[in-house]
Amino acid sequence: MSFDSIIFDMDGTLWDAVDSYCEVWNATIADLGFDRQPVTRSELASLMGLPLTVIYDRLIGSGYDHEAFMERLGVNEESMMPRLGGVLYPGVKETIARLAQSKRLFMVSNCQASGLPNFLTFTGLEPYFTDHLSYGQTGREKDENIRDIVERYGLAKPLYVGDTQGDCRSTHAAGLPFAWAKLGFGRDVEGADYELEHITDLVPLCEG
Repeated sequence: MSFDSIIFDMDGTLWDAVDSYCEVWNATIADLGFDRQPVTRSELASLMGLPLTVIYDRLIGSGYDHEAFMERLGVNEESMMPRLGGVLYPGVKETIARLAQSKRLFMVSNCQASGLPNFLTFTGLEPYFTDHLSYGQTGREKDENIRDIVERYGLAKPLYVGDTQGDCRSTHAAGLPFAWAKLGFGRDVEGADYELEHITDLVPLCEG
């Protein structure tokens, strides 16, 4: 297909950082003295891709100081994630480097404001990407941030790559085709325009 650009999700699409996020969440719970059991990997993995406010509601709920938690969570993520990082899926570095030779690359995620910069610095992939937007930066839903990138850079034939049903819905709401990264956290995603068994499948898809 003749795509001129590719917009990537982060978690579950390019890497797995759930164990690190659990450390950040549990450090925040401990810092604020919340009477809550530690967040587990399975709990957090099941919520990946949702906006942070929704994840908070599912994991922490009412009865706690939401504003204080989110503020402390942001501080802890900004200080801890550059050290903890995540694990890139096989072939990601090579695929990104290859695609960047002929496509403009972007990232749009529902993470905190520091999430995408931390990812790009930790992985060394920053030179390959033109720009990025997150929920934490704008406070807007993913489809709005996708449209922002498309309009800002005048993208003619962009493709969004994500791993969950929510990614698929947001992509289509923004008017883009969606490629489902099947190694991620989403299961039984319906309506994907393309399916990627591995991230390396993007090369033949995008280069024809």
